[in-house]
Amino acid sequence: MADTQTGPGLEALLLGDWHVHSDFSDDAESPISANVRAAEQRGLVTMRATDHVRGDTAWVPDFVAAVVAARRTTGVELVIGVEAKIMDARGTLDVPSDLRVGTGGVDGIVIADHQFPGPDGPWSPRETRERLAAGLAVEDALDLLIGATIAAMRAAGGGAQLAHPFSILPKVGIDESQLSADQLSAWTSAARETGTSIEVNEKWVCPSSRAIEAALAEGATLVASTDSHRAADVGVYARVRELLAEVPAFGSSDAGGLA
Repeated sequence: MADTQTGPGLEALLLGDWHVHSDFSDDAESPISANVRAAEQRGLVTMRATDHVRGDTAWVPDFVAAVVAARRTTGVELVIGVEAKIMDARGTLDVPSDLRVGTGGVDGIVIADHQFPGPDGPWSPRETRERLAAGLAVEDALDLLIGATIAAMRAAGGGAQLAHPFSILPKVGIDESQLSADQLSAWTSAARETGTSIEVNEKWVCPSSRAIEAALAEGATLVASTDSHRAADVGVYARVRELLAEVPAFGSSDAGGLA
C-alpha cells in the first residue's frame, strides 16, 4: 500500500476540523477566539464551531453572533453547527423549537448518537444492554439505529453532519463490524442524498475503515474532526491518520468525496 499518511487526499481532508467545542458547551473550556487562534496556528482552512444543544437551550443566537464576529478576525472559514442527539427511532432531534438553520442561524445540525434511539425515546447504554440481554436481536437494534439516523438526516435540513458515527455501539456491547452491508448501504446512500457529511472522529476513532470505504464508494462527503473540548486539541490528528491509513483510497491522489 502507498504511504497514505502523506497522500494529498488525506492532507486536504485534515486541513479542516469540523467539530470544535467552545465554552458555550458545558463540558468544554476554551472560548471561540482561542479555538480560532489554534486553528490558525495549525494551518487549518476550515473550522466548524460546534456546541451541544438541547430542547431548552437558549443561547444559540449569542453563539451564532460570536462566531459571525470571529469570522471578521480570521482567514479560517468558520462554519456554525450545533450538536444534537437523536431522541428516538423517528429521528427526532433534541434541538430548541426556534432553532434556525440557514440565513441568520446555524449552518447545519451535527447529528449525534449520544444515546440509543428507541421507539418511544432514548435508551441509555445500560438500558440498551439490558434489552439486548433480554432478547432484542442485534440486527433489530442496528435497524433501529440506522433507521433513526436516516430519519434524522432527512429532518435536519441542509448542512447537516454526522457526529462520531456509531460511537454508541461499543457502549452497548455491539461491534461496528456487525452492521450488515445493506445497513451500511442505506446509511451512506441517505448521507449522499441529503448532503449530510460523515465525520471521521479523532476522539472516538470512528466510524470504521469499512464504513469509510462504503461512504467513499457511495459518493458521500467525508470531513475530519477532533471533537476537541479545548483549544490545544484543535486540528491535532493522530488516530484519524491511523484510521484512514487502513482505507485504500487514501493511498491515491484521486480519492473523491472529500470536503
